[in-house]
Amino acid sequence: MIVVAKKLSEKQLIDEKISELMLLINKRCGFYRENPHRFCKDYLNINLKKFQKILMYALFHNNYFMYVASRGQGKTWLTAIFCVAMCILYPGTKIVIASATISQGNELLLKIIDDLCKNYDWGSNNLNNEIEYHLINQNKGVIKFHNGSWIRTATASDNSRGMRANILIVDEVRMVSLDVINTVLRRFLTAPRTPSYLNNAKYSHLIERNKEIYMTSAWYKSHWIFDKFKSYVANLLDDTKKYFVCDLPYQISIKEGLLSREQVEDEMSEMDFDETKFMIEMEGVFFGSTNGAFFNFEDIDKRRKIKQIFYPLPYYIENKSKIPDLANGERRIMSVDVALLASKKHNNDASAIVINSCVPSGENSFISNIMYIDTYEGLNTDELGIIIMRLFNKYKCTDLVLDTLGVGLGVYDFIIKNQYDTETGETYRAMTCHNDSNMASRCKDKNALKCVWSIKANANLNTEMCVLLRNGFKQGKINLPVSEFVAEEHLKESIKGFNKMSIREQSLCKLPYIQTSAMINELINLEHEIKSSNIKIKEKSGMRKDRYSSLAYNYWVACQIELNNKPKNKEKNIVDLLPIKTAKKASWIG
Repeated sequence: MIVVAKKLSEKQLIDEKISELMLLINKRCGFYRENPHRFCKDYLNINLKKFQKILMYALFHNNYFMYVASRGQGKTWLTAIFCVAMCILYPGTKIVIASATISQGNELLLKIIDDLCKNYDWGSNNLNNEIEYHLINQNKGVIKFHNGSWIRTATASDNSRGMRANILIVDEVRMVSLDVINTVLRRFLTAPRTPSYLNNAKYSHLIERNKEIYMTSAWYKSHWIFDKFKSYVANLLDDTKKYFVCDLPYQISIKEGLLSREQVEDEMSEMDFDETKFMIEMEGVFFGSTNGAFFNFEDIDKRRKIKQIFYPLPYYIENKSKIPDLANGERRIMSVDVALLASKKHNNDASAIVINSCVPSGENSFISNIMYIDTYEGLNTDELGIIIMRLFNKYKCTDLVLDTLGVGLGVYDFIIKNQYDTETGETYRAMTCHNDSNMASRCKDKNALKCVWSIKANANLNTEMCVLLRNGFKQGKINLPVSEFVAEEHLKESIKGFNKMSIREQSLCKLPYIQTSAMINELINLEHEIKSSNIKIKEKSGMRKDRYSSLAYNYWVACQIELNNKPKNKEKNIVDLLPIKTAKKASWIG
């Protein structure tokens, strides 16, 4: 029996080919959703390292993901690839990248547009064909795909309320407050992706979960991110939950050829090598103790509010800018913890200078705004003395707090005389002490400015200062410069031509912000012990406490100024209560 095949019409042939093609796409799509690392190779022509393949797989197959990465692991690059793969394989996907600043979030979008889309091979051609349009500027960042997926950036703040997403990625999550995470960012994830097949009851069980993804470097144990990290570890071990967390140190970057071992060894051999910062940024170690520290990181970090600070003097000279004048009622306090000739053995001696814009806040109360921090090493008495006088005059300070024990006495004897500054060509007026008559008597210049607070610390005063400082942070009476990461965005906006400045000039502007981070590092790593009724603060071996000491002196003086401005409670006697007309002052009333 001969069977004659029925001839198909042109339309039927086209429908059959489309059906075969769609079946192939469905199979491929299902395969690549299960194996996203293979999709990166087969469709985007991107060769991932072994650890990156594992991370990519975990990103696709978990609802909660946390990646603690050392510097140089390509965290932003890998996240960019994940976003692209997710948007292509899951049409209609909405991704929001939240970070402390828009520019930080836009870095990820730029990785897609300027890197992945411009490799000039068939992989980048495939990606370019998927993208409908993109818009990336200082106010906005968005990449829109032809299949309805999109990636947007948002600042991690209250201003971002109302956005919606299926996937939330928080970059450098340690720089975002937990309150913003819980009340703003997590609220983005209101509804999951809704492909059309979910309208069929047969497939209703295939509803997808939204994803939360946190990318960060390690930080301090006292920060909320460490508690979040521990909770993710606990949930990772629970087979009923889809959590993933990993902490990868710099060694894996060296193994995979992403980082030079020789470069790391060279950095570790330098005299100013910061072991704590290296542990945090390169080893992925959450540093510090979770409890028992005298100064709490959370109390201090939330006081980092000041964006507009005092920059180092060369900035004002080179840019012909003016240092702000004193505000009404302001006391501008400069404090110095004196150390001469830096210790090469321990690298833990430096003179630290802090400038505090102490301004009235309410009735008889003051707020301390730390506007400037810097340190100086290896100076002799005269060199440090002229720097102190120069900064005091240029920054229009009203009070100078000086450690006058030991080598500090020599610096005091230098500033109690008129001094000529060869660098500026100015002569600075002599300064004398006003809180210690013995110290004041050392100055023979009758026209000397009475502005010096002499600090001769003993056990009782040290205890008073450290307790006052801790309470100042807890009570919100001290404000500090913002982090250097937030500051960079501010500098770009507030300083005209900042991006065109040299690296040296940009670093100069960032210096006080960086010094603030170093000071916080000192504060939270100080050890203390209680002897009798006194608290002894001491640094760990090889670490410093110069910035802490200068800040403690400064805030103690701010507290004295506040105390002196409060009205004295006068004792009343019976005569004070009598009517003015009939009262007769007794002879025994002074």
